Amino acid sequence: MNQEIYCSVDTCHYWEQGNHCKANKIMVTSDAAGDSMPDNFDAPQASMAAPTPANTCMETACKTFVPKQSNNINADGVYKQG
Repeated sequence: MNQEIYCSVDTCHYWEQGNHCKANKIMVTSDAAGDSMPDNFDAPQASMAAPTPANTCMETACKTFVPKQSNNINADGVYKQG
């Protein structure tokens, strides 16, 4: 299945013109869970994460965010698609 992921956070390493997310995988979790996870716990480990219920979209976050020009772009095991 080919999915299109959109993101307007243009300071992210995976952001591309047109608000496209170019990460090969993403992980969306609750804010509370994301705050407690290290940066290297991301989409590749998602199947091991406990479910993280949220009541509104305001309680969720993209765990895959990495700032542009960061030295940690490989910390989470996610790569940018060409």
